[in-house]
Amino acid sequence: MEQNSAFEEFDVKNNPARRRDLLPVWIKIFTWLFLIGGSVAALILISGFFLTNVSLSIYGIQAYHPYSIPGFIICVLLIFKGIVAYGLWFEEKWAPKAAIIDAIVGIAVCTIMMVIIPFTNSNINFTLRMELIPLYFYLLKMRDIEKNWNIL
Repeated sequence: MEQNSAFEEFDVKNNPARRRDLLPVWIKIFTWLFLIGGSVAALILISGFFLTNVSLSIYGIQAYHPYSIPGFIICVLLIFKGIVAYGLWFEEKWAPKAAIIDAIVGIAVCTIMMVIIPFTNSNINFTLRMELIPLYFYLLKMRDIEKNWNIL
């Protein structure tokens, strides 16, 4: 007599394709980094009253306290990236759309910090933001993956 296992739904024979398998290795690595980064950003935002000097930076935005305007923007960006990473890793249906929005927001913030801010603030010099290169490829890859993601 054959018994049914409680883990049948995870059996490869019954479920041959996974959405996570659509992600390339480099996106899986960044997914884990941003899962951790988003969690740390949430903890920093919660415990900000007790922190005296925290160095935060993303896309050229720098802050030394989470309750300053740039610090809050950085924490929100990192938490959003953590949510997107969660959606990608746990194969949520909304994850590719959120990842595309994440890439577009990242490209927009990088471009603003690279092109507009140096001309409005004399303390910030022009810098070439290298984050634009992986963000561009991330956007292209997620647009390609989105079609197959919704099929699975």
